[in-house]
Amino acid sequence: MWGGGWGHMHGHSGSGAEEWRRNRYARYGRTGLSTRGLLNILDDEELGRVYDHKVVMRFLPYLRPYLAIALVSLVFMLVYTATLVSIPWLIGYAIDSYIIPGDTRGLNLILGIFIAIGIMNYAGNYIYLRTISWVSQRVLYDLRTRMYDHIQQLSVPFFDQNEVGRVMSRVQNDVNQLQEFLPMVVLAVGDILSLGGIVVVMLLMNFELALTTFVVIPMLVVVMAIWQRYASAAFVRVRQAISIVNGRLQQNISGVRVVQSFNREDTNRREFDEVNYAHLDANLRAIRFAATLMPTVEILTAVALSMVLLVGGRMVLNNPAELGDLVAFALFVQRFFDPIRNLTMQYTQFQRAMTAGIRIFELLDIEPEVVDRSDAVALPSPIKGDVRYKSVGFHYIESVPVLQEVDLHIRAGQTVALVGPTGAGKTTMVSLLARFYDVVDGHITVDGHDLREITRSSLTHQMSMVQQEPFLFSATVADNIKYRHQEATQEQVERAASAVGAHEFITRLEHGYDTMLQERGGNLSIGQRQLISFARAILAEPRIIILDEATANIDTYTEMLIQRGLAEMLRGRTALVIAHRLSTVQNADMIVVMDHGRIVDTGTHQELLERGGIYARLYALNFHDPEDGNTAPSSVDGDSHREVPGRRKRPAPASGEAP
Repeated sequence: MWGGGWGHMHGHSGSGAEEWRRNRYARYGRTGLSTRGLLNILDDEELGRVYDHKVVMRFLPYLRPYLAIALVSLVFMLVYTATLVSIPWLIGYAIDSYIIPGDTRGLNLILGIFIAIGIMNYAGNYIYLRTISWVSQRVLYDLRTRMYDHIQQLSVPFFDQNEVGRVMSRVQNDVNQLQEFLPMVVLAVGDILSLGGIVVVMLLMNFELALTTFVVIPMLVVVMAIWQRYASAAFVRVRQAISIVNGRLQQNISGVRVVQSFNREDTNRREFDEVNYAHLDANLRAIRFAATLMPTVEILTAVALSMVLLVGGRMVLNNPAELGDLVAFALFVQRFFDPIRNLTMQYTQFQRAMTAGIRIFELLDIEPEVVDRSDAVALPSPIKGDVRYKSVGFHYIESVPVLQEVDLHIRAGQTVALVGPTGAGKTTMVSLLARFYDVVDGHITVDGHDLREITRSSLTHQMSMVQQEPFLFSATVADNIKYRHQEATQEQVERAASAVGAHEFITRLEHGYDTMLQERGGNLSIGQRQLISFARAILAEPRIIILDEATANIDTYTEMLIQRGLAEMLRGRTALVIAHRLSTVQNADMIVVMDHGRIVDTGTHQELLERGGIYARLYALNFHDPEDGNTAPSSVDGDSHREVPGRRKRPAPASGEAP
């Protein structure tokens, strides 16, 4: 429907977003990216850095409202960590101070301390997990809401140039990647502090044994470096594989009618099995790498423990009083490797979280192309509906003009039909009036107000548009009709449906106006969906109506119903119609013939036929029967929705329609 690319991105003035964007582009060697290029910078399969300062700084404003609770969570995490570090030391102290001397009263004191530490450990861990999870979910809620609001405000060109699946991935998958980010950060801080506390306590307890334990650290670093190098590639392959599986699955579900009509089920099953097996293979390879890490760490733990027992055992033989230190060190060796193991396993999660953050904030940095000026005013209500195109020029791609020097005056209450070959600029004309785009040259006015000087909401509030492909939501018929006016009464809904000839078939549905529609109205025929779209448009009581090839895909009987309703629908309103049907063209107050982005002729149906220009040639081309000279209703714009010339019987009504 639309064509071309979408300009360049505008910066966020007065904030760090512009610097952020320049840095992102510089990192990937791109400048002056279009919207499409922006969303392609980081694909789903890429992994970012473990820590990206800019992502964290952009994330902080969403955390700020909950900072106090996050700090409470951090405090209780520190309490939990402190209890973990204290237990080995307490055991060692109990052995040296009470068990070896045989002081049973002291052991009772230690038992009480153990119980107190256990309670603190439980309470600290419970409160930490509850609070940090609450903060994490609230932050994600705010972020997802912010992304939804932002996407709703983006202009039509953004959606022209970016796949729905990619946008959905930003809102769903990338936000979900951040779900464990805050808990991971706090847990990582706890692991680092725990590791530091264990090192300090070990050094204070016995310097020689501590150095003996630390001998394995260089070996651990080498192992982790090698493991991470290969494991990261394996995890990337998993993301690539699942991306392909999801893409193939979506494609076959969306195109299931085509698949079944061409009997491609077996072939598609084999192709899906191939990509699914590749995903299985990638997962098994990643599992193998993950499985090698734990045994390796356990081996190094065992090496460190054996060295501590060897060196510490000799110490104990010389001084039995140090038996507690040996036991404490044996326990500390176990605790020493736990945070290292945790941090290693979180490495890839941090990479994914950083990548998700980059992708989320790049989407949020995109600004709408069509925005209200700071001094924009609201249109008066109601408007008359006088529309003027004055020297209008427009292009989607810089060097490819779509409209050139278009001048057109549509008087209030007139019905004007646009006809012409495909690519003539008809849809662009109505898109500019609906302000999906802003004109490049010239200007468009409504009642003398330049569209760029008024608020878009005040324009759309008095305008309705019915498109060639009706879009209905998964809601009741009544809710779809009063989509923009939820306050409308049932009587108003039924009056709108009756005006366009939809009331009769709606009342025959199982639950009438309360019938739930399937996705995109799949349980209705195309004609029925279009009638509901017409009812939705007329319920809004618009002063300007745009019909964008609204009758192109419906049968003759439904067209007859719509034509009956159009007289009521268009009465007293300004209408701009992209015409596909002869009846619509014949009834228009003025027909505008377009070709190559210019208006080449205007007039009534009869006037244009008498002039013998493009309109007459299109009429002759589409309506002339080469066998007997008769004509039949068909397309008049030269598009591909042409019906077979010649006589024809009225087709059978669509399922559920009146015979």
